[in-house]
Amino acid sequence: MKISEILQKKKITLSFEIFPPKQQANFNNVVNTAVNLSSLNPDFMSITYGAGGTTRGNTVEIAQKILESGTPALAHLTCVGNTEESIKSDIQKMKTAGIQNILALRGDVPQGQTIESATTESLRHADQLVTILKKEGFCVGGACYPEGHPESANRADDIENLKYKVDAGVDFLTTQMFFDNNMLYSYLYRLQSKGIHLPVFAGIMPIVNSNQVERMVKLSSAYIPEKLLSICDRFADNAPAMRQAGIAYATDQIIDLISNGIRGIHIYAMNKVDVVTDIVKNIDRIMEAVND
Repeated sequence: MKISEILQKKKITLSFEIFPPKQQANFNNVVNTAVNLSSLNPDFMSITYGAGGTTRGNTVEIAQKILESGTPALAHLTCVGNTEESIKSDIQKMKTAGIQNILALRGDVPQGQTIESATTESLRHADQLVTILKKEGFCVGGACYPEGHPESANRADDIENLKYKVDAGVDFLTTQMFFDNNMLYSYLYRLQSKGIHLPVFAGIMPIVNSNQVERMVKLSSAYIPEKLLSICDRFADNAPAMRQAGIAYATDQIIDLISNGIRGIHIYAMNKVDVVTDIVKNIDRIMEAVND
């Protein structure tokens, strides 16, 4: 099923994101993760695009396993590392696997390369990929950044760049992780003021290990609120307490987002079934109530 069709039926969606294994030996573990998360009845599950080598193929294979478990799949696809010919090949594989939803991304430029060396001219930006995918009949999503893309000159410039993807025909947007909901609410206001009214799925990353904070800042330059920093400082040396506090923080974020009418909750699962399970238990009745 296409995500655009799900959005017509649900007031608020719940989805999870997992990533393919870096080593082929772990393939079955990730498949089991996908199947176990599917048993939580998300509206769809997202699988990131393995960069380079054989891991790229795992994205399609795992997406197919997600479909077989009864959950709609959203496969990622990037411009970086691809040519028009390789994109055509990936598209055919995805169609054969029954994949109907794709998240179109430029992708991260590998260290030591430039955007020019990592992409072809016809696939330099995500909007070019969106155009190709829409012509092929896919439901297409795009990424957005409440705190601004790290490469954008400023937030206004970032939204202007986002409009290229919107004009190319994306059906929905998924945010980068954020830890302060006010960042998202301000961002949504700015999107609407620029005429962007697409469904936006809020990307939530549960912080269940204090070491994650430093990694998240490096990856996304996300603002870390004092409340979350205090939690990490207080429980850094107590793993069970840090896990519980991190789940509680993510749950509070989600409840606030739902209460304020956000269109979808997208949990970056980090392949941790137990963490996602606990969060879903915390919000299952709430999700039922808002979708009645």
